[in-house]
Amino acid sequence: MEARAALLTEPRHYELRGFPIPEPGPGAVLVRNELSGICGTDKHTYQGYVAQYTGAAKPSSTPFPIIQGHENVGTVAAIGGRVLDFDGVELAVGDRVVVSPNLVCGTCWSCTHDLPYTLCENILDYGNTISAAEAPHLFGGWAHYLYALPGSKIFRVPDDLPSEVAVLAEVFAVTIGLDRAKQFGAFPGEGFQFGDTVVVFGTGPLGLCHVAKARMMGAGVVIAVDLSAQRLEFARRLGADHAVDRSSASADDLLGLVRDLTHGRGADVVVECAGVPAAVPESLDLLRPGGTYIEVGNFSDLGTVAISPNRHLCSKGIRMIGIPGQEAGAYGPSMRQMARTLDEYPWRSFVSHRFPLERVEEAVLTAIEPGSLKVVIDPWQAPA
Repeated sequence: MEARAALLTEPRHYELRGFPIPEPGPGAVLVRNELSGICGTDKHTYQGYVAQYTGAAKPSSTPFPIIQGHENVGTVAAIGGRVLDFDGVELAVGDRVVVSPNLVCGTCWSCTHDLPYTLCENILDYGNTISAAEAPHLFGGWAHYLYALPGSKIFRVPDDLPSEVAVLAEVFAVTIGLDRAKQFGAFPGEGFQFGDTVVVFGTGPLGLCHVAKARMMGAGVVIAVDLSAQRLEFARRLGADHAVDRSSASADDLLGLVRDLTHGRGADVVVECAGVPAAVPESLDLLRPGGTYIEVGNFSDLGTVAISPNRHLCSKGIRMIGIPGQEAGAYGPSMRQMARTLDEYPWRSFVSHRFPLERVEEAVLTAIEPGSLKVVIDPWQAPA
């Protein structure tokens, strides 16, 4: 028996291949993938935007061929000895788990100084920066199995959390920027305060999770902005008070609405999730003086855009938070919170499309279309 996988061999070209099912070495875990989400980074890589984290200590470029998929939920199929989950509990075959996409060295300056683990100078990313050319090959979620190397951070899924919701764990964990803004809120008038006006610019899956998180954390008014009417309607279901269709409203229209809602000041917090550079100056314009800007969308290098250091930064005295990814400590709380709110938020409706491996390119193209929400790969689904 072999494990089937969808390989991206170069931009816009997938191949289905079979690999031997490996026995995990000491400290490794073999996970039978159940669902794997398509992320904005996956779409950018498919389109040929292969330079990522260009300002990091170790910028990355896609090492083709790769097996994409880093938003994964699955079941432990085999274990190389005694392996503990993130909470220090021994894993067992049959445990339903989420594997963090990031594998860190533990020895670089960032690791030894307790910086967020996504800042590791030697970081590896499942589904993104580990080539499938060398054995055991299975380093992504768009395959029957994922080979989790020793040192991987693995999280048990709560029993009452369906897999079609648990597949959002990585996405929801990236909302850590709102928690960071809340820490700034210890100072009067700064950060994210209870009752604040929050704008989420871009309501793909990542933006939608920010809408829900902002509502959970006590935002007074949540404004969602996107080009897709379907996504904006879902944002309302997740707690957005206002939904602005940027395809029909101008930048001035949006700015006028935000100022009308805030007595002329501007938003307290703006989260940029659109993932395109052009959204950055427009998002900065929406902030009030002393407001907080969270940049979480531009993981891939899609180019640069001009901003005014005086008008956008110094004159306003804003706070900027750049989010390079999720943090390990956010996974457990994210899954537990989604489980607690299954009856309050439409988490079960988040996955809008499922595709088998054989239709991987169609899946990615569907995810690119504005009418989709979360598109997932089901590696075991029979082709239609």
